[in-house]
Amino acid sequence: MLAYGATIFLSAFLLFLVQPLIGKYVLPWFGGSPAVWTTCMLCFQVLLLAGYAYAHGLAGRWPLRRQAQVHAGLLIATSLAVVWFTIAPSAGWRPVDDQSPVLRILGLLLASIGAPFLLLASTAPLLQSWFSRTRSDPFPYRLYALSNLGSLLAILSYPFLIEPAISLHRQAAVWSWMFLVFALLGVFLALKVMPARTIDSVADHPAPPGDEAKAGEATRPGLAQYALWMGLTACGSVMLLATTSTMSQDLAIVPLLWILPLALYLLSFAICFQHERLYWRPLFIGGLVLSIAWNVSVMSGSVFVPLRWQILSYSLTLFFSCMVCHGELVRVRPAPRHLTSFYLTVAGGGALGGFLVTVVATSLLNGFWEYHFGLLATTLLVIGILFKDRSGGLYRGHPARAWTVLGFLASAWVMLAVNLGQDIRLTAAVSVEAARNFFGVLNVHELFTDDPDLHQYSLINGRIEHGFQFVSPQRRNWPVGYFGLYSGMGVSLLLHPSREQQLPLRIGVVGLGVGTAAAYGRPGDFIRYYEINPEVLRLSDKYFTYRKDTRAETDVVLGDARVSMEQQRDRGESEQFDVLVVDAFSGDAIPVHLLTREAFDVYRYHLKPDGIVAFHVTSRYFDLTPVVRNLIVPGADESMGAFYVHDSGHPQLATSRSDWVLVTANETFLRNPQVQLLITPWTDPVPRPVVWTDDYSNLITLIHERIDEEGFEGRD
Repeated sequence: MLAYGATIFLSAFLLFLVQPLIGKYVLPWFGGSPAVWTTCMLCFQVLLLAGYAYAHGLAGRWPLRRQAQVHAGLLIATSLAVVWFTIAPSAGWRPVDDQSPVLRILGLLLASIGAPFLLLASTAPLLQSWFSRTRSDPFPYRLYALSNLGSLLAILSYPFLIEPAISLHRQAAVWSWMFLVFALLGVFLALKVMPARTIDSVADHPAPPGDEAKAGEATRPGLAQYALWMGLTACGSVMLLATTSTMSQDLAIVPLLWILPLALYLLSFAICFQHERLYWRPLFIGGLVLSIAWNVSVMSGSVFVPLRWQILSYSLTLFFSCMVCHGELVRVRPAPRHLTSFYLTVAGGGALGGFLVTVVATSLLNGFWEYHFGLLATTLLVIGILFKDRSGGLYRGHPARAWTVLGFLASAWVMLAVNLGQDIRLTAAVSVEAARNFFGVLNVHELFTDDPDLHQYSLINGRIEHGFQFVSPQRRNWPVGYFGLYSGMGVSLLLHPSREQQLPLRIGVVGLGVGTAAAYGRPGDFIRYYEINPEVLRLSDKYFTYRKDTRAETDVVLGDARVSMEQQRDRGESEQFDVLVVDAFSGDAIPVHLLTREAFDVYRYHLKPDGIVAFHVTSRYFDLTPVVRNLIVPGADESMGAFYVHDSGHPQLATSRSDWVLVTANETFLRNPQVQLLITPWTDPVPRPVVWTDDYSNLITLIHERIDEEGFEGRD
């Protein structure tokens, strides 16, 4: 048991440790959108399905000795390849165009971790099969609970212990050597199993004497049971991925927000498969109903609900959903003889859920409605199970009480459907046009008031506004929102020394939005936007006129800004920007890969010696100023400084409160009395030691929910 337990535990630990590790490699290459992680999860679930299929085929068709020989050979070959090549993906997989990167991400993952992931995934069902055929323990499912505990430990240790302490490159190296240890344990077990005697009499639950064949036939799952297994696991998978996407779209795309939902998902598996009595229907179904009611209230409050309550609400709803799905799954588990087919179906349901969220929802829905449909499907399936359960209170014991409970649940489901439908309807009612692709959901809202001068269009990404523009000719060229005259962008573009000398400016903008920067354009200026999402460009051209009205020359480079700038650098092309504005947001924070020292080196390459980099760091949940201040390398960047510009907002000018950090060595600019007046002194002269590189970053340490007496709540 110790050898089986250690091998299964280590395999699960490595299986779930590699997921955030490889996801952190992939995320910056593909723009940092929530879909990057859901695409990774789809690949992981498909590989898990392949691993379970391999275990099922091996255990179901070949004798035990041959199974052990084949598996040991694959373990040896794969471990040597992993240690020799490591699992760090090649930079050759980075995107080279603006096409949807789903297939490229899947190819990268398969090439980097496909073989080791498949073997790790196959370990739990294969070793449980070996265990049940060579040991007289009638309940090998406890080993599955142990597997989920290993998974849970891995994903909880990553954001709090591993990510803050170990560089990404070293994480990959350590993981490779740990995989070698796992392979040696697996080979050891295979060698022990080869001469073992198969105990067929315990392959199922004990049957009456002389009636073993009939008992084995009776426990064989039917098509309806397979469908139920798949439906329960698909609902759990949909809720996992939809919850992760929903939380990430308004906060940030970081391992913590991937890992918390995944930890709750695995915890439910560990609890339910440890013993069926740990799942008590009244407790967890009641908890599901209450958590959904609270969650609906939180969703109606939008982004103005405090961060801790948003995370807690989504987390509780996910946990109770998964406990109900996986608890009901354990209640209908098969006899151990059908163990591998059961796990194969479970993995198939997980992959189906991933496919529905990653591919179907993205293609068919123009909003993040998969969360709503996931809630409805899960609760409807639970009601159906209670209705069909012949051992439940409806058919035995207390039918009146059972009908009352079912009636209450059915009424609650109808109310939930109406409420969620109303949420979808209201969102659609204020939206002129909605679009969805790999990079997220975009909505163009039109606002009418009694005053025609206030008629405006705004661009919404998820639930975060990314710019607006007045329609009236008198106001449509105003720089509004976070980009007003007293913002970091306004200060840099209006008070740059070249303006006083009547010289044109070369301006770079990372993140197109609605094109507000063009409002500052003058004849002779050149403004180059970098935008990763082609839908942003289409909607910006269709509903907003900043770029059409400007007197400057503009163009847009599609693709990730950093990748595009690096490609220009590789060709020896320097933009020589006077001002570079970094305003790309994913959720409520700038994507991590745009705030590393390597990224800053790229910005400096494209900047004139006296140029200014203006970082927009307005955020409801994160204080990004220490990161920007630490981009300046002591010794190498001695002439440069980081300066804080805080704009309180001006209602008459339709500008919002915003925070900017300007990084520059331009002494003439800094000596300008107007600039000095608008710069806010740092409260701490020495920045906190927050240094981000491509090999290390951690957003958790920067969580800082900012809701003060002036009502500021970040990017609204």
